[in-house]
Amino acid sequence: MLDFLGTIFRPLTDLMGNVLQAFHSLGAPWWLSILFLTLIVRGLLFPLTVKQVKNMRNMQELKPDMDEIRTRYKDDRQKQQQAMMDLYKERNVNPMAGFLPILIQMPVFIVMYHVIRNFEETVQSFSSGGLFWFQNLTQHDPYFILPILSASILVGAQEIASKNVSGSQKNLMRVMPIMFTAFIAKFPAGLFVYWITSNSFTLVQNYLIYHRGPGKHPPITQTSQASPEATTATEPASRTTEKTTVGAKTQTKPPAQKTSKSGPSRRRKKKKKR
Repeated sequence: MLDFLGTIFRPLTDLMGNVLQAFHSLGAPWWLSILFLTLIVRGLLFPLTVKQVKNMRNMQELKPDMDEIRTRYKDDRQKQQQAMMDLYKERNVNPMAGFLPILIQMPVFIVMYHVIRNFEETVQSFSSGGLFWFQNLTQHDPYFILPILSASILVGAQEIASKNVSGSQKNLMRVMPIMFTAFIAKFPAGLFVYWITSNSFTLVQNYLIYHRGPGKHPPITQTSQASPEATTATEPASRTTEKTTVGAKTQTKPPAQKTSKSGPSRRRKKKKKR
C-alpha cells in the first residue's frame, strides 16, 4: 500500500528530497535538515489550520440549535439529518472542514517515509545522521522513546484543541494519537524526527490559536456575571416600593372622598332646621 502511494506522490517525494538535500548542503546535519523541512511544510499548511479552528468555533456556536433539532426529531432520524444539513447550509458551516488539515498531513507523512527510504539507498551518510541514541535515521528507535515522545506531544496538542469539544469527540481525539503512534512505532527514526517536529509545531500552534487567536472565546465580563444577582436583588426592592406606593394611594384616597361627601350632608341638615 505504501509503495503504491509512493508512486502516486513521486513528484512530491522528489521535491521534498531536493529541499532536504539543499539544507544538508548548507552544512546542517541530516536530523536538523529534516527539522527545517518540517517547519516549512507546516508553515505552508498553517492557513488551513486557522480555517479549521474557525470552523470548529462555528460548530460550537451551533450546538444549542443542534441540540434543539435532536430533541425535536428524536424519533425521526431522517428528518433530524435533513434539519442538520439545512442548519449547516443556512449558517454556511462545513462539518467536514475540520478534517482537511489532517487529510493533507497524511500524504506528507507518506512522502517523508519514501524520502527517508530513498535516501537510505542513495545517500550513504544519511544512515548515520541521527542524534543521541538514534544515530541511524533509517532504523527504528530501539528504546521506543521517540514514539512515546511523539504521542505525548500530540495528546497535549489535542487537549488544547478539544477544550470546547463534546465528550465523545474529545475522547476520540485523545485515543487517535495513541493508536496511530502504536501503528508506526517501528518506522525509521528519521520519520519520527519529522513527526515529533510536526507535533511540536501543532502544540505551539494550538496554544497560540486557542489562547491568543481566533479559537479564543471572549472572556466573561464582570457585569455579565453580576447581572443575575443584581436582578434578583432588585426584584424584591421593586416589589416593596410598588406595595408602599399602592398603600399610600389607598390611604390618601378615602379621606378625600369623605370630605367631599360630608360637605353637602351638613348643608342639608341646616336647611331642614330652618
